[in-house]
Amino acid sequence: SPEVQARAFEPFFTTKESAKGSGLGLSLVYGFAKQSGGHIHASSAPGLGTTISLYLPIDEGGASQAIVPAVDGAYRGGSETILVVEDDEEVRDVAVGFMRRLGYRVLEAADAHRALALLEDEPAVALLFSDVMLRGDINGPALARQALQRRPDLRVVFASGYARSALPWRDAIEGNAELLSKPYRIDQLARMLRRALDGTTADEPGPTTAGDD
Repeated sequence: SPEVQARAFEPFFTTKESAKGSGLGLSLVYGFAKQSGGHIHASSAPGLGTTISLYLPIDEGGASQAIVPAVDGAYRGGSETILVVEDDEEVRDVAVGFMRRLGYRVLEAADAHRALALLEDEPAVALLFSDVMLRGDINGPALARQALQRRPDLRVVFASGYARSALPWRDAIEGNAELLSKPYRIDQLARMLRRALDGTTADEPGPTTAGDD
C-alpha cells in the first residue's frame, strides 16, 4: 500500500509479525546508499510486486572522467532536446545528470500533466524519456499515447524497475518504444538514447541493448 511504501525505509518498521522481523533491513540499505552519495527507490504496484532499485555513484578516482566518444559508440551523446518524466526527484536527478553529461539539452517534469505542457511549449523536444509507473491519473504509456497524438515524430524510451514480461509497455502505444531497465549505467543510457534517436532496432547492426549486459 502507499502507506507501507512511504515507511519502508524507516528503522524498525516491518510488516511481519512480532519477533519475526527486525525492520532494519531496508533502513540499513538506505543508510549505506546515502553514505555512498547514492539513492534507493522502491516501486510497488498490485499484481506486479515490489522492486528496490539502488543507485550508487561510479568511483571516478583522481583522473578526469569527461564523457568522450568511445570507439564502440557506447558513450556517444548528442545535442537533441530530451524530456524526462519521473515522479521520484532523486531518480530524475540521476537521469537528467547523465543526459547533460552526454551533451543533451534536458527538460524535466514530475508528472504527465507538466510533461504535456512542456511538449506544447517546446517544439524542439525530440525524445520522451518516461518512467512507466508514474503517480497520478496518467501513467507512462498513457502519457506517450497523448504525446504521440500531438507529436507523431517523437521518440519514446520508457524506464522501469519491473521485468519486461510484467509490463505491457510495447503494446500500450503505437510505434517502436524502447524500455530501459532500472537501475542503469550511463553507458547503457547513452546507447539506448542514440538507438531511439537514430531509429535503429535490435535487429539492425548497432549498439548493444541497454540492460542486457
